[in-house]
Amino acid sequence: MAPTIVVTAAVVERDGRVLVTRRQRGVHLEGLWEFPGGKQEDGESLAACLDRELREELDVRARVGEEIYTTTHDYPERRVELHFLRCELDGEPRPLLGQEIRWVARGDLASLEFPPADAELIRILGTA
Repeated sequence: MAPTIVVTAAVVERDGRVLVTRRQRGVHLEGLWEFPGGKQEDGESLAACLDRELREELDVRARVGEEIYTTTHDYPERRVELHFLRCELDGEPRPLLGQEIRWVARGDLASLEFPPADAELIRILGTA
């Protein structure tokens, strides 16, 4: 059985738009859009993980709020337990890893290509 990786993802909204980033070359699911975040480290809370990931990737601190949605998805080489958490950012995000970032209207999220694990959240956000 594939190992389970716990991942956090930030749902950040400003002025009716949601922050998304594009996965870089050479990583799992490269080129797809995602909600920023990353893998949880041993002993780290979900909120601490998300705050750390946003600092490392986007040079911002996060005020992590409620969990919106959780899902588990099986890929051929791994299982991902994905926690989507509402966040507010302190500052303006800037891509530290060279990744593309966009603010996208909720209704336009479905026009971008996201990993399969994000499909239900995209549906929820698009209809909310």
